[in-house]
Amino acid sequence: MAKVDNFIIDLTIVLSSSAVGGFITNRLKQPVLLGYLFSGLIIGPFGLGLISNVDDIKSLAEIGVALLLFSLGVEFSLAELRRVKDIALQGSILQISLTITIVALFSLFLGWVETPVQGIFLGAVLSLSSTAVVLKTLTEKGEINTIHGQVMLAILIAQDIALGLMLAILPALNQPSNLTTALLEATLKALIFFGSAFVVGYWLVPPVMKAVAQTENSELFILTTIALCLGVALVTASLGLSIEMGAFVAGLIISEIDYSDQALAKVIPLRDTFASLFFASIGMLIDPDILLNNITIIIGLVALIMFGKACIIFPIIWKFGYSFKTAIQAALGLNQIGEFSFVLALTGQRLGLITLEKYLLLIGTTAITLVLTPIGMRFAPEIANKLANIPVINRYVSQQLQDKDIFLPDTISDHVVIAGYGRVGQVIVKVLQNRNYPVLVIENSEAAAKHLRQDKIPHIFGDADAELVLEKAHLTTAKALAIALPNPASTRILLKHALEKAPDIAIVARSHSNQEIDILTKMGAKEVVQPEFEAALEMGGQILTTLGEAKPMVSNVLEAIREDRYLSVRSQ
Repeated sequence: MAKVDNFIIDLTIVLSSSAVGGFITNRLKQPVLLGYLFSGLIIGPFGLGLISNVDDIKSLAEIGVALLLFSLGVEFSLAELRRVKDIALQGSILQISLTITIVALFSLFLGWVETPVQGIFLGAVLSLSSTAVVLKTLTEKGEINTIHGQVMLAILIAQDIALGLMLAILPALNQPSNLTTALLEATLKALIFFGSAFVVGYWLVPPVMKAVAQTENSELFILTTIALCLGVALVTASLGLSIEMGAFVAGLIISEIDYSDQALAKVIPLRDTFASLFFASIGMLIDPDILLNNITIIIGLVALIMFGKACIIFPIIWKFGYSFKTAIQAALGLNQIGEFSFVLALTGQRLGLITLEKYLLLIGTTAITLVLTPIGMRFAPEIANKLANIPVINRYVSQQLQDKDIFLPDTISDHVVIAGYGRVGQVIVKVLQNRNYPVLVIENSEAAAKHLRQDKIPHIFGDADAELVLEKAHLTTAKALAIALPNPASTRILLKHALEKAPDIAIVARSHSNQEIDILTKMGAKEVVQPEFEAALEMGGQILTTLGEAKPMVSNVLEAIREDRYLSVRSQ
């Protein structure tokens, strides 16, 4: 009874301290998982020693890992991966392969590892980036739908899926004497398991989940979902593969059925609770003395890893046809070590592929890279602009732009420049072309540029807010500039640079928030359009017309709202 009581006390202490640590780091605008790590450090055996049985917490933490990977599989379905297949598959495979190869060779040369197998394992750990931190930062900055945001998420999705394969092959790396046979055996087991899982997922899981959902009993639904997750995970364990990979595959199975959103919604609270135990249990393994005694080494590793990963990722994205600025922003957004590297490192530590001391150094290094990531992403546009102004890089980027341009006569004039060829930009172009206005599109997506070339629409490939690109747009002879960029920061930079080059040009800009309407107006935009307000005004006008109001009166009402820049309808 005393043991049970001790376990309840330990669990209460871990959850309470994790809540406090997560709250503090959230208020400091840092990832909450760092709060979980620090809380585990404080209450663990190397801190205050408040936990009597760390092994019991680790057992519950295993459930947290399984639920983390299960929810990951549900969120990132195969259908989603197919939509970003080019950069997601080819680019990420190249990035992971290069990272593993370079890290393995580098670590062997410097004597950080004793065998090539350990070097490969270390490369695999460092090849992963943080989905949680990057996604959170992109969301807060409103850059999910930007080109660099889409590129980063595409690579992260592929990395997360690659984690499942890494976990399947990892046990084979522990058999260096017969590595080839072990790898083939692990790969064969994984393929058989994946094939069987998807057959079961196609024929058995959907009717079972449908029957459970029709009971309209919430408890039965969540029990069935968790049983599926842990059941598949145990099957992989019995095959000699990892529990984590099984949970991930279970998530992929659920993602393809109609009840995936409901399943994810039920699992998320449990996932977050048990995940906090996982990160706290990692924190309990951190020995502050080791970190303090090796602080110089850790800082050096942070600099080396973040710079090295950026140097690997940048040329890959650039060579896939994306702009210089996009490649820089994505490289600085993906150059940390991911939270799922903890899962990989923990498994490797159990298998003896990494010593406990190096494992603890890796945890400290990872935590620092996660803290620095939002800072790097914040200053990435400025860094890209400064790098682009370096003469050698400037000439190279100019040549790239020249190679991608279609026919743009030097005498072009009386045209309308459209910055951005997304959904908004495409409609603007069609409206102008239907009225026979000459257009010039600036776009930094190679996929969009292909459509522009096919449709023979004059365009410039590059970032619209880059001065090098604007010089080619002939703004001084243009009639107007329409800014339809998804990134608020790029919109403001473009507006500033455009007015510097052509003070009299009429600029219509897209706003992303209420505050931005006033900012863009003060900066010199002739008109500022807020898409959400415009949609609401159109719906309101249609409703008034349906209620019998005269169309001229409705038009006057809507025009009056637009003339005062939506002030009368803005929320307080």
